[in-house]
Amino acid sequence: MKNTIEKALQKQKQSKAAELEKAKNTEEVNVAQEFPVEAHSVLSDDAAAEKVTANTDTAVKTDRKAPEQYGFTIDFERLDKNGHISLNGERKQINEEYREIKRKLLANAFGALAKTLHNPNIIMVTSSRPSEGKTFTATNLAMSIASEQDKTVLLVDADVLKPNVLRTLGLENRQGLMEYLKGDVADIADVLYPTNIDKLKIIPAGRSHHLSTELLASQKMHDTVDEFANRYPDRIVIFDTPPLIGINESAILANFAGQAVVVVEEGKAKMSDIKLSVERLNPEMAIGFVVNKSVHNDTDGSGYYGYYYAERKN
Repeated sequence: MKNTIEKALQKQKQSKAAELEKAKNTEEVNVAQEFPVEAHSVLSDDAAAEKVTANTDTAVKTDRKAPEQYGFTIDFERLDKNGHISLNGERKQINEEYREIKRKLLANAFGALAKTLHNPNIIMVTSSRPSEGKTFTATNLAMSIASEQDKTVLLVDADVLKPNVLRTLGLENRQGLMEYLKGDVADIADVLYPTNIDKLKIIPAGRSHHLSTELLASQKMHDTVDEFANRYPDRIVIFDTPPLIGINESAILANFAGQAVVVVEEGKAKMSDIKLSVERLNPEMAIGFVVNKSVHNDTDGSGYYGYYYAERKN
């Protein structure tokens, strides 16, 4: 391995020397020029392109390239301050809670139950009513699953009426799903943005449209979801969808997913709303419930917000 690295570094050095000599001969030397891109990517410690946090239980693989080389650069410290899971190796209570939730979802997606579900690796995250914490849950789930060693995650903001994924993650607006379905963007890959989390990609909702229901119900959307579900065997797709009650788009999206996570705000959600929400879901789905904003006392007497998962298969 050491000889391979040394050979690669020597090749870089020779390529750089040849490039500078060529520039010198044409009087176009640029002193700020970087090393040319090579097929190999052996880097020194100071220029390491990838970083894995020391705690492998909470590690999320990240990349230290210049921000402009990403579709999106997520500010981990900002998320940490806003109560999200920690991506810096800290073992927080919320990290443990989302680990417990994702284990059940991954088991459904790739375990024995997967054979009984349509698109088991596609998970919709929703709620009965607005402001119960569905986007907070969707983004935390996506980042937690991205820490898995053998899974990749695509987070799709399908709440095309009130998109909130980019705002929650502190990211700027971009073209997204609506532009693709309308035909303003030719290829879904053009709105599928990589992030500085190695295994996480994001598709924003894009600009709201008065025909959003029809666009989501289109054959183009069906074909796109089929590609999401089947192209990569290691991929989990998380759809952040609109609330279930009173919004047609969420009922349409429920037909695409094999699993649903219904976020319920403790002390706010009504049992009648939860029952009505379940009725609007595909009866063949695996349905789980996350109780959000539930304040309990930890063993040391301090308070924390709890996130708990219970599941039913219809």
